[in-house]
Amino acid sequence: MRAVISRVSSASVTVDGDVIAHLPRPGLLVLLGVGLSDDLAVAQALARKTWGLRILDGEVSASDVDAPILVVSQFTLHASTRKGRRPGWSKAAPGAVSEPLVEAYAAALEELGATVSRGRFGADMQVASVNDGPFTILIDTENWD
Repeated sequence: MRAVISRVSSASVTVDGDVIAHLPRPGLLVLLGVGLSDDLAVAQALARKTWGLRILDGEVSASDVDAPILVVSQFTLHASTRKGRRPGWSKAAPGAVSEPLVEAYAAALEELGATVSRGRFGADMQVASVNDGPFTILIDTENWD
């Protein structure tokens, strides 16, 4: 899985002109892409890592201050741009595989105690955010640096 995690003062997701998800207060925005080799164990491990990352103001984690998390599926995080000018998507898991894993990630966060909002899988979403800091990190579970 690949996650782009931003510390935000606000974030929301709009679909067809309706706000379907938002953060009620400052927290984390997670853009999440599922790869071909990802599974439930990876989703759960990434949720634990996200919940415990000390990236909020004052070097605290979302778990320390009960910060909300907005999860948005983002298959384009697995784009291959090595050849040509058009990205390739062959490393992104198909929807039938990735949708349950995005949901498993969000559910694992909730099991840990997080307040989680979700985008709508497969929808044309407009994601708005105000980065705090700005502070954004990339986690690739294949390279857990």
